[in-house]
Amino acid sequence: MDNESVQPAERLFISRNTSVAHDAAMSTRSPCAPERSAPAPPLVPAVERAVRLVDHLAGLRRPQPLAELSKALGLPKSSLHGLLNTLAALGLATRNERGIRYALGPKPVQWAGAFGQQSGVVAAFDAAAAGLPALREEAIMLAVLDGAEVLYLSCRPGTRALAVNFRVGGRFPASCTSSGKAMLATLPAERVRELFGGVALPRLTRHGVGSVSALLRQLAEFRAQGYAVDDEETAEGMHCFGAPVFAAGRSEAVAAVAVSLIKASTGARRRDEVVAAIRELAARVSQRLGA
Repeated sequence: MDNESVQPAERLFISRNTSVAHDAAMSTRSPCAPERSAPAPPLVPAVERAVRLVDHLAGLRRPQPLAELSKALGLPKSSLHGLLNTLAALGLATRNERGIRYALGPKPVQWAGAFGQQSGVVAAFDAAAAGLPALREEAIMLAVLDGAEVLYLSCRPGTRALAVNFRVGGRFPASCTSSGKAMLATLPAERVRELFGGVALPRLTRHGVGSVSALLRQLAEFRAQGYAVDDEETAEGMHCFGAPVFAAGRSEAVAAVAVSLIKASTGARRRDEVVAAIRELAARVSQRLGA
């Protein structure tokens, strides 16, 4: 299911390119050997530390003192203090009246709005979501895969009251959500195993899938039927359906759209109608992206 309570703070994230080993013996390779990718450029340490700090501040439930931040991030207090002062001056961090506790600043809200305006997939979702009467009452959302989690980029609130709230910037384990499973179903099995590292999967409710092998069986079924299901795996009583979004020249999903319903009040006929509509929405968004 694709929803989240309003309490967890939004997080920023940084995606890292995986380094590719450089082949030092290029002159000895066969002329027919495929060219290796160039090594990923190194990260700038100061920027990486600053982003890690902002990301940590975004995940806090309450402001934190310097000592706790230093321990959590493994950074010396002296350099961390300098980073916090700089971030506070730029609006990326705030400190309380006594200057001893720090929290996220308001600047990321501005960035989030700018991202929504500039992102082609968000614009495609917003345009396509307005044209499906079957989903007018329901909250529908757009998500992307970020590692083993889904990150919600946009939400079109419905008119129906739900027991949960939806929020742009929210994150959930991809293995629990219909949008996450819809995207995972487009990946090779080995990629899915790499994402979850062979460990037990996070379970948010007693209905959650607990192992990668069980998840892969689900994904095979979802791939065949063209949509994914979250049957009370993110929240008790909620039934959610997601479909993958594709872009031109891409065989793996670039995003997913999903809808969440109150299971007890949704009959079979309405369920089928909503599933057909969310698949149609995914197709329309994909078409706008050139797929």
